[in-house]
Amino acid sequence: MSKLSHAHWSSKLTFILAATGSAVGLGNIWKFPYMVGESGGAAFVLVYLLCIALIGLPILTAEWLIGRRGQENPVNSMAELAKSAGRSKGWVMVGVSGVLGAFLILSFYSVIGGWSLSYTLSSVTGDFTGQDADAIGGLFSGMLGNPGQLLLWHSVFMLLVIGIVARGVTKGLEGAVRTLMPALGVLLVVLVGYGMTTGYFGQAVSYLFNPDWTKLTGEVVLAALGHAFFTLSLGMGIMMAYGSYLGEEVNLLKTARTVVIMDTVIALGAGLAIFPIVFANGLDLNSGPGLIFVTLPLAFGNMTGGMLLGLMFFLLLTFAALTSAISLLEPVVEFVEERTPLSRVSATLVAGVATWALGIAALLSFNVWSEVLFFGLNIFDLLDKLTSKFLLPLTGLGVIMFVAWGLDKEGVRKELGMDIYDFSLWNLITRYVAPIGVLAVFVSSL
Repeated sequence: MSKLSHAHWSSKLTFILAATGSAVGLGNIWKFPYMVGESGGAAFVLVYLLCIALIGLPILTAEWLIGRRGQENPVNSMAELAKSAGRSKGWVMVGVSGVLGAFLILSFYSVIGGWSLSYTLSSVTGDFTGQDADAIGGLFSGMLGNPGQLLLWHSVFMLLVIGIVARGVTKGLEGAVRTLMPALGVLLVVLVGYGMTTGYFGQAVSYLFNPDWTKLTGEVVLAALGHAFFTLSLGMGIMMAYGSYLGEEVNLLKTARTVVIMDTVIALGAGLAIFPIVFANGLDLNSGPGLIFVTLPLAFGNMTGGMLLGLMFFLLLTFAALTSAISLLEPVVEFVEERTPLSRVSATLVAGVATWALGIAALLSFNVWSEVLFFGLNIFDLLDKLTSKFLLPLTGLGVIMFVAWGLDKEGVRKELGMDIYDFSLWNLITRYVAPIGVLAVFVSSL
C-alpha cells in the first residue's frame, strides 16, 4: 500500500463523524421515517438492516479500501489500482462515474438546501404563525415560482459549502463535522423530547416499530434495498475520497459498522421527532417531501412554542443538508486539485462555481424553464433520475465487483483483518449477494 501522500484525518472519531455526516442527509430526516411507517414498521426496519449488512456495509468498506490504497481522488485511485493489479484501464470509469455523480447530485441538492435555509428564516420571522393549509402551501409554491428567491438561497447554501471545503480536510471538513454533527444530535434529542410531551409519542413508536408483516411485499423489499444503498452515500465517489485520507491503523469493517449504526439511529430518531407532531395535529403522513415544507410548517405555525420548534427543526434539516453537501463537493475538488496545477482554494472555487451554475438550471426548471423537458422530465427531475437510477447503482456495482474480483484476495483479507472463515463469508457476499442486490435495485428502478 502506498504511503500517505496527502492530507489525512486527524483521528478515527473525526473520520466517523465525517462519514456519518455524509450519510445523514435530507433523506434521513423525512424519507426514511416515512418509508418505515408506510412499509410495515419494524418489519421494514429488519429487512432494511439485512440489506445494509449484505449490500451497504460491503460496498462502503470496498469504497474506503480503494480510496485508502490509492491515496488519491477516485479516478486516479481506480486507475492506479487497476494498473497494479494488471486489470483493464476501463475500470477507471468507475471513478469517473462516481465523481460525475457527486457533481450532478450537488447541483440540485444545493437547491433543496436553499429551501431549508429559507424556511429557517421563515420560522424566525413568523411566516408560518396562524396560517392555514392553503396559505402554507402558497408559501412553498410561491418560493418555487420565484427564481430570484431560489437563486439567492441556492447561492448562500453553495457559498457555505465552498467556504468549508476550501479550508481543506483538517480545518474545513473536520472543523465543520465536529461542530455540525454534535449540534445535529442535540437538536434531534430536544425534538424527540418535545415529541414525548405531545401525548402521541406512543403512537409514533408503534407506527415505527410495530411489525406488520402483511405489508412486506416484493416492492417493499426492493425499497429497503434501494434505501440501504443510497443512505450511505455509496456510488458517489465520496467514500473513496474520504478513504484516501485514511491511515492504515483504521479497521475498515468495524468503522463501517459504527457509521451504519449511527446513520440508522439518526434516521429513526427523526421519525420519533416528526411523527408525534404529525399525529398531534392530525396531519397527512403521506405527503412525501411536502411533509417537510408544507405539513410540518402548518403544525409549527399553529402550536404553542411553534416558532422555536420550527427554528430547531429547520436548523436540523440545514445541518443535515450541509454535512452531505460538503461531502458531495469533496471528491470533485480532490479530482480537480490532483489533476490540475490549481491550489486547494482555486480547485474548490472552480468545482463549486461549476456546480452552482448547473444548480441554476435546476432551480429554473420550477419556473422560467418549466416547459424545457428532456424525456418528459424537467432539468431538476432529469438530474435526480440520471444519478439515482443509473450513475449511483452502476458505480456501486463497479466498486464491489472490482474489489471482489479484480484485487488480490489475500491482500484484501489481510487489509480487512479477517480470518479465513470470515473472509469466505465476505467473498460470498461481495462476489454474489451484493452485486445481485445492486442489480435488483438498478433493474427495478428502470
